[in-house]
Amino acid sequence: MGGELRLIANNLELGIETTIEATILEEGQVALEAKLFMDIIRSLPDSEVDLETTSDIRVEIHCEKARFTIPCRNGDEFSLLPDIEKEKSIQISQLALRDVIRQTIFSISDNENAKMMTGVSFEVKDDQLIVITLDGHRISRRKIALRGINPDVNVVVPGKTLQELSKIITGGADDLVDIYFSGQHLQFEYDRTRVVSRILEGEYFKIATMMSMGHSLKVTANKKELMGIIDRARLLIQETDKKPIVVSVKNDGNLYVRLDTNLGSMKEEMEITKEGDEIIIGLNPKFIMDALRVIDDDDVSIYMTDSKNPCMIKNDNEDYVYIILPITINTDIYHN
Repeated sequence: MGGELRLIANNLELGIETTIEATILEEGQVALEAKLFMDIIRSLPDSEVDLETTSDIRVEIHCEKARFTIPCRNGDEFSLLPDIEKEKSIQISQLALRDVIRQTIFSISDNENAKMMTGVSFEVKDDQLIVITLDGHRISRRKIALRGINPDVNVVVPGKTLQELSKIITGGADDLVDIYFSGQHLQFEYDRTRVVSRILEGEYFKIATMMSMGHSLKVTANKKELMGIIDRARLLIQETDKKPIVVSVKNDGNLYVRLDTNLGSMKEEMEITKEGDEIIIGLNPKFIMDALRVIDDDDVSIYMTDSKNPCMIKNDNEDYVYIILPITINTDIYHN
């Protein structure tokens, strides 16, 4: 006897629905406490699971020798996911969507008082998806080409939606996701799953000026080597310490990283390719590492102007752009 088991979770801001094959002996629906139910299922052996409701409004869960009985509610009281009008849509591979989330989500803000900074800008323009996040100290932008002809769209997606979505999409480059935009909602649909989210109301921040800013120095460095230096510097930074690393680029063809904290001091250098002026600038090491970790290139290009203007990490096509605001330092003491 065949059938389907439909699972729905919904907090009115984000909803997820998926369908799995099951043997259905009697149709019906119940509402369960989500965390408890998932913790139980996650703990069970990798075997067949039986679910059965009882006359005293409970659900019995059986798997091999394990048996649980937990309370439930009438399924009619549960808020189902809204039906989304599929007016505008784009299609993207699961792999590309997961990557674009991974490569931008780290620079959203967790400050609920600055609601738009907790969101992610999704803009579809010229058959490209442009994803932007920012937190007031840095900006991340990722741009990818879309298949076919696509409608222009400009919405702000809650960061929490994309964080949850990235946990459940596991497909590759040939597995597609349809994204539908409709009024106050958007829907991600793939395989036998759909994810429905509210859209944040309001206009996203204008960043065109920062994206087009000039520079007086371009540094090309080996990403792995640079990450190693910054990682070693961070050994001297306590969790509550907001000390910047001091980056110096000199005409000798080297990049120097210096740090002085209560735990000690360090100085290390690496060879680079340099085009332009010398510079001394203070930067947050975590922000640099966050960007470098999600860049797949072996070498990275870093653009800078002076100690007071942002530094920018990007590739030639600007498929990715990471802007990091500097931290004020006394540059006079670092000239030697």
